[in-house]
Amino acid sequence: MKKIMVVALAVVLVGAFVMPVAALENQFGGYWRTRGFTAQNFTGEDKSEKLDWSVVDTRTRFYYTAVINENLKLVNKFEINSTWGDTIGGDIGADGEGNWRIKNSYADFTLAPVNFKIGMQAATLGRGFLFADDFAGAIITFKGEGFAVPFIWIKAFEGGKGVDAKNNNISNNDYDFDYYALAPSFTANEMFTITPFAMWAMSDNASGWKPTLHAPLTETSTHGASQSLADFKEANIYYVGIDLDAKFDGGKAWFTGIYQGGSADYIDTKKGSLDFSAWLAAVGGAVNLSDMGDVHGQIFYATGSDPADEDFKAFFLPSQNQYTGQSYYWAEIMGFGVFDAYGSANSPQDKITNIMAGNLGTLYKPTKELALKFDVWYAKLAEGIKVYDPNLKVISDEDYLGTEVDLVITYELVKGLKIDLVGAYLFAGDATYKGDNQANPYEIGTQLSLSF
Repeated sequence: MKKIMVVALAVVLVGAFVMPVAALENQFGGYWRTRGFTAQNFTGEDKSEKLDWSVVDTRTRFYYTAVINENLKLVNKFEINSTWGDTIGGDIGADGEGNWRIKNSYADFTLAPVNFKIGMQAATLGRGFLFADDFAGAIITFKGEGFAVPFIWIKAFEGGKGVDAKNNNISNNDYDFDYYALAPSFTANEMFTITPFAMWAMSDNASGWKPTLHAPLTETSTHGASQSLADFKEANIYYVGIDLDAKFDGGKAWFTGIYQGGSADYIDTKKGSLDFSAWLAAVGGAVNLSDMGDVHGQIFYATGSDPADEDFKAFFLPSQNQYTGQSYYWAEIMGFGVFDAYGSANSPQDKITNIMAGNLGTLYKPTKELALKFDVWYAKLAEGIKVYDPNLKVISDEDYLGTEVDLVITYELVKGLKIDLVGAYLFAGDATYKGDNQANPYEIGTQLSLSF
């Protein structure tokens, strides 16, 4: 894999330099970070230590764009990741396999009022509550005065890869999982932006992409349902929502609302089908404190599902393992934050589902080089963790995840190089952990970063 990456990068660079200088503008950029942190008691107890981790890792990104003319360019982003001491580039010798990635590689061209981006690229829908990730596909955008209308095709899963359709007498195409989205954006007076959006996730046979749900449709204490999308054939899931953004002299405000509907047919035809009915709402804003910082806050709610519900009501996106495309960072411990390795027990982390959370915080900049950010988060599950007796009677229902305190200090050491000092502590609730050896999770770390 590493050899393929090196060859690909070499081809791109050689191609750039052999083209006529007058016909090509080369744009280079990148990002680098090295961070070290310790995460303790993320299980909510201090006996097992199974989520305790102290680690140092490095990420490097290289950006290269070949601007061929004002209407055509080729955009590429490469990434190298290594954990210090691992066997894929962080050990002695520092020469491993698998730590190179192609994040983006796409053609960006414009024909009259329509822009095309074809290839591996990134997109955000619903502020990340719905989608914020890289993908293979296309974005076709019609641009007008004060508005833009993008059509997005995301190829979530190709049925011809990793599925033995031949022995099942099923077309490989039936296992495909595709997302299609529209997200027109309208701006008025440079103060208000309205972005209604809709996305459809569909497959003729969802069982080929396993597992096909981030919040598993299995009978668990946290999500409480009785099946998995791996048990389904045809799946048609839709999302409709809106983003509202307002900027004013004293600050900003925003809102996101999403409704999820649709259905999926069981492979076992005797069971019929399952309907989905879920929603998410979020609101936030900030008030400026002159040039010294701000006071900010937000609240979001995403529905969960109860075994007694006729429909499945937990807000979710189809996924393969953790790769939903959904990503919204919030608290340092419960919601990924700066050190995004994992979150505390029973929190949805950055895949927002079955939760209500809110925060109030402040950003203070005493000097140009120094910034202090302090936040307090409160979070609980929309549908609590249910504990059953042998007769399946609910004997306990816990929903309080906890209250978290976060502090991030950022300082510019030299121009272009920043250091972050992070400390976070979670006063854990019984929905994080209930039992013997209870202990509050905490995280301490630092990060050096630069971009160019």
